[in-house]
Amino acid sequence: MAMKENKLAENVDGAYYVDDDCIGCRLCEGNAPKNFKMKDDDSTAYVFKQPENEKEKHVCENALDECPVEAIGNDG
Repeated sequence: MAMKENKLAENVDGAYYVDDDCIGCRLCEGNAPKNFKMKDDDSTAYVFKQPENEKEKHVCENALDECPVEAIGNDG
């Protein structure tokens, strides 16, 4: 389960975030490329844009559900 107190600094403010448990598997980026991207060193992903519509919320929820290490959180 993602912990908001362990959010990565690169996340933009908002409900969705990636915490420091991320292993850089790219699954979230593949599921929601309009919302998640990898850091320049490919070590972890982060939320660069919060979802703006129902479709983006849906793919972010899919990314959250499929994260193998539960590093994605939703405080919304």
